Amino acid sequence: MSTSIFAFIIVLGVLVFFHELGHFLVARLCGVGVEVFSLGFGPRLVGKTVGRTDYRISGIPLGGFVKMVGEEPDADIDPADIPFSFTHKSVFKRIIIVAAGPMFNLVLAVLIFFGIFVISGSYVLEPVVGVINTGTPAQASGLREGDRITVIDGRAIATWDEMADAIMKSEGRELTMTFKRGEEARTVRVIPQTTVMKNLFGEDTERYVIGIASAGVVHRKDMTLGQAFVESFAKTYEISYLTVLSIVKLIQGVVSTKTLGGPIMIAQMAGEQAREGAANLVFFIALLSINLAVLNFLPIPVLDGGHLLFFLIEAVMGKPVNRRVREVAQQAGIFVLLLLMIFVFYNDISRIFSTS
Repeated sequence: MSTSIFAFIIVLGVLVFFHELGHFLVARLCGVGVEVFSLGFGPRLVGKTVGRTDYRISGIPLGGFVKMVGEEPDADIDPADIPFSFTHKSVFKRIIIVAAGPMFNLVLAVLIFFGIFVISGSYVLEPVVGVINTGTPAQASGLREGDRITVIDGRAIATWDEMADAIMKSEGRELTMTFKRGEEARTVRVIPQTTVMKNLFGEDTERYVIGIASAGVVHRKDMTLGQAFVESFAKTYEISYLTVLSIVKLIQGVVSTKTLGGPIMIAQMAGEQAREGAANLVFFIALLSINLAVLNFLPIPVLDGGHLLFFLIEAVMGKPVNRRVREVAQQAGIFVLLLLMIFVFYNDISRIFSTS
């Protein structure tokens, strides 16, 4: 239990710090004064004031905030503070300040993946045949367990994913497949067949297969700094895309709302990852950081995405959104978030009782 709590504090602290750091640094870069940089909400526990900014740790460790000069559009501002006021900056500067929070969460993910790839490289599943299903094209072609696929239709194959991709893209067309059996190279012709499989979201999808499973042979691939840099961006994009797709599937009803979790589930998962080792916990932070970024970009008032939506409307219309409209939207956004928080807490508690 203590491991989960400690890991939760570490994970949340890192995520919130990077998110608020993004807002803070870009605000300062744009000439906006920052009054408070806080990790946590509620009463101030400890802190230090440097210049006009109060850097603090607050009592409720479930988030954080950056309070900028003139952040509220209708607040009274000392004339001397107008040059440092958020509201008085151009709409473009306000957009990049607000977007900087979730963008820094994506940057954090890139940095973590970069470090992992530099230190550990990546692990590649080799195209070595394991189990061959009865009555399949692979069995008919004479493939055997232990055969290593090397070429498909003139395309060199180095990984299992490359092989699966080549088979999928065949769309049922006959393939010329070269493989190694021991030191001997052989070639066979295989016609993939269609089958219905469950995808990541549990949906039935049609795929082209030849009826083989992987032998589970993997090897470590070291990466140069350049390769690690490119791969870290690719991994961040891949997980971001899947996160967005998961939200779409959730709205469509494909993914069950029971999969949603809140602080309790995050604490449990953080504890599990911490017990598995520091590398697992760091990877978990990267995943959560991407999720936090995507969620914050959603156009829900009170989230960064809601503010961005208002600023984009202002940029198009040439004037700020009506105050009353903003207030109603903010109230609706708070209501939606409260309902979501209640629901995820309910899910978390239900999981605890179902596993006890």
